[in-house]
Formats: sequence, C-alpha cells, structure tokens
Amino acid sequence: MSDKAILTIDGKGYEFPIVVGTEQERGIDIGKLRSQTGCITLDPGYVNTGSCKSDITFIDGERGILRYRGIPLEQFANGPNFIEVA
Repeated sequence: MSDKAILTIDGKGYEFPIVVGTEQERGIDIGKLRSQTGCITLDPGYVNTGSCKSDITFIDGERGILRYRGIPLEQFANGPNFIEVA
C-alpha cells in the first residue's frame, strides 16, 4: 500500500499523505492543497470530508455509527460515570 496520493493538475504532480482512521478507513490529508496547488476542494453536503483527526471517536452518519473509545454511544445512555468515559 502507498503512503501517499499523487494529484496531477495541469501536468504537474502533487503528493499528499495517506492517513488511516480509527476503523482503518483511509483518507488523503489535503491540508496543504491550496498552498501547494492554488486549488481548493468542493464537497457538496460535506459527505466525504473529515473535519478533524481523532484517536478516540468514530462517526459514520450514513450508517448511523457513533463510537467513543470504541464503545457505541448508545451504551452511554444509561449514565456512565466519569471514570468510564475518561
């Protein structure tokens, strides 16, 4: 597996790192896209864009999944104590 993605714009290649999420999903870190290429991205509906990097949460709204430290959020509905969530 490659640890980088190459985006070609006007015949010039730009490298961006591949990142791996908490559930092993792969993403492309385009944080430097604008400074390197002058381009921005368009993601209507914000459906393929992560807003931050987190080692303790996983969110998949399409599948209705929300986990905190690997635990489904609905398990916290019964009132966990501070130690359980810290």
